[in-house]
Order: sequence, then structure tokens, then C-alpha cells
Amino acid sequence: MSVHDMSVAAAAPETRAPVAPAPKKKSRLRAPRPSVPVVQRQSGATRVGATIVLVVGSFVFAYPFLWMLATSLRTETGVASGGVSLWPIQWDFGNYTSGLGTFPFWQYLTNSLITTLIPVVGAVLVSSLAGFAFARIPAVGRGALFAFLLATMLLPGEVTTVQQFAVFRALDMVNTLYPLILPSVFGAPFYIFLFRQFYLRLPASLTDAAMVDGAGWFRTWWSIYLPMSKPILIAGAVLQFMNSWNNFLSPAIFISSDRWKTLPLALAGFTSENGTNVPLLMAVSIVVVMPCVVIFFLAQRHILSGISFTGSK
Repeated sequence: MSVHDMSVAAAAPETRAPVAPAPKKKSRLRAPRPSVPVVQRQSGATRVGATIVLVVGSFVFAYPFLWMLATSLRTETGVASGGVSLWPIQWDFGNYTSGLGTFPFWQYLTNSLITTLIPVVGAVLVSSLAGFAFARIPAVGRGALFAFLLATMLLPGEVTTVQQFAVFRALDMVNTLYPLILPSVFGAPFYIFLFRQFYLRLPASLTDAAMVDGAGWFRTWWSIYLPMSKPILIAGAVLQFMNSWNNFLSPAIFISSDRWKTLPLALAGFTSENGTNVPLLMAVSIVVVMPCVVIFFLAQRHILSGISFTGSK
């Protein structure tokens, strides 16, 4: 072989025999299994059993109210013969007019409305404003102050009764409606807690947008946060309504004149004026308790939605 042939052979590219591709390995990944729902469907027997338990439990709790309603429509003789029955044997629809006519019902009703509606409006608005401040306004010591506020919930109301009586007596407000109104007008720790938790669940961008538009803290609360808090507003209003309407201890301590008595206080003295007339007592009790029952049933959906939203994530 010549030198020229050797140089040509060295410059030529080396050719190799084609190599067969290696066989692919089978993947060990398995197809995803269908997800199993956490809550399995209840069988028909389980649903029927749960319904029976709920019906029986509801009847047990509702029986005293139903018996009170049935007794208010009986005569005094029918009360003794009726026993635990829910159907009046001897009907007497005049118990309501007779019972309400034995004392100045409309005067006591006006006092109850005044000492209930004003605290409802004041407690809801002030608690909403305080809850907004704890939730959105950055301030030094905000957490410590809120913890101190929650600590006051551990004290029962009876602990501060003597101090409140001394303050209102010094202000010459005893035997008036002011002691029944003012303590609740400035908010309550429980409602402040509910509003704070509710506002924390709302997006913080609402506050930022309001600040960019030039709104202050009060305007932000009044124009943005307050209209959005309808469920918790209704829940707080209903709870405060029932608390103020059924309040007996405070009127018994601060009120001694018949002019300023509320319905619960007047109902407590009903037996001393009418003896042991059970049908009349039950009729007046139905009238006194009915506003709370009606309002609760009308607003229970808002109460549940408002309180459950404060605890959701």
C-alpha cells in the first residue's frame, strides 16, 4: 500500500455497524387508584335511625314549651285533670286577656323594648367597630389587649354587680332604666371576639384598596366591612336581644318602682298578685317568651352561618 492510499484511508470516516436499540424497561408505576370519599354514603337504615333520634330528642326538649302552651288554654280544673297531656280537656281562651289585664302589660312591654332594642343596636355597632380595630388596625400591644379582653369573659356577671350598683347609685341612676341600658351599649367581649374572627377571614386587600382611595379607618369600617358582615350582625343582634329581653337579675337589683319594671320582673311578681292560677301564669309566660322564640327561628340560618364563618379556615 502506498503512502497516498494510507493517508486516504486515515482521513475516511470510520463506519460502525448499526447497534440495535436496547429494549425499554417496563415502568413500575401503577395506574392511580380511584380516590375513596372520606364520608361514605349513609345507608337507608342509618338515615332513618338518625331521623328517629332527632325527632325524639326534639320532642323531649320541646315538651315543656308545648305543655306550657296547652296549660295556658285550660281551665283551673282542666289543669288538674289534664296532667301531662298536651291536649286541653277544658278549653279557656280567655286566659290571655285575663292574665294580661291583671297588671299594666303595655307599660312593662315598653320598658322591656327600651332596655332591649337600645342595647342591641349599641352592642352590635360598638362590638363591630372594636372587632375591626383588633383585626385590621396595626397597633403596639394589640395582641396583649385582646388577650386581656378575652380574660374578662372568665368573670361571671355577678362579680361586678356590687361595683356597678355603687357606680349607678353615685350617679343617681338607681331605679331608672339606665343601669339596664348602659352596660351593654359599649359592646361585649364575646361579640368583639366574633367580629374580630369574622373580619380576619375577609381579604386584607379590602383595607389596602380603601387606604389607596383615601378612606380612613372609620370610613373603611363603615363603608366596606360593616355592610359585608350581615350574618354576624344578625347573630350578635339576636343573641343580645335574648340576653336583654330575658334579663331578670339586673332589673331585680336596680328597679324597685312599678313604673320601670320590665316583663321578666313583672312576671316574677305575678304569682303574688294572682295566687296559684296556673293557666293565667302560663298564658302570660307564653306572651313573654314568644318574641325570643319567633326571632330565633326566623334568624337561625344567619346565626349558624355567621358563627360558623368565624371558625372556618
